[in-house]
Amino acid sequence: MDAGASTLIAAARTRLAGSPRVRLGELVESRRVFGIGRAPRIVPVGEAWHLGVLLIGDEQVFATGEVLRARHDAIRGFTAQSQRERSDRAAAAHRGGFAEGETVHVGWRELDLSAVAAAAASDPLLIVAGVPHVRWNTAGGTRPLADYLDEQLALR
Repeated sequence: MDAGASTLIAAARTRLAGSPRVRLGELVESRRVFGIGRAPRIVPVGEAWHLGVLLIGDEQVFATGEVLRARHDAIRGFTAQSQRERSDRAAAAHRGGFAEGETVHVGWRELDLSAVAAAAASDPLLIVAGVPHVRWNTAGGTRPLADYLDEQLALR
């Protein structure tokens, strides 16, 4: 029988020991002081190794969300609203304490490895024919988790 997702993730952590990590951030809406609002910030809340669609922390595993590069707030002439919003989030990361140009992961979701062990899914992790798999693209493609982790670790 194949190793469970928890065992595979634990083995990946061992192989990743000493490798650089990325920081995880979380959006914090600032309180109003004397009726004046402050700009939102993205503050550091942890670190993890980034392996494709997974972020592997010391104890938890997360699904990736949005990846930003922190940068100073500046007036920029974007034509698309989505570009403006992304620039605002990058500035919020800088205000929250991330260094200029530092990679920040936001919008990540913690995965439930015990649910996967019980043959339920914790997207992008799931069980297919009794074997842990990872959904590695939005079109629904799955791959055995062991193979996926081996490939991602080989790319490091």
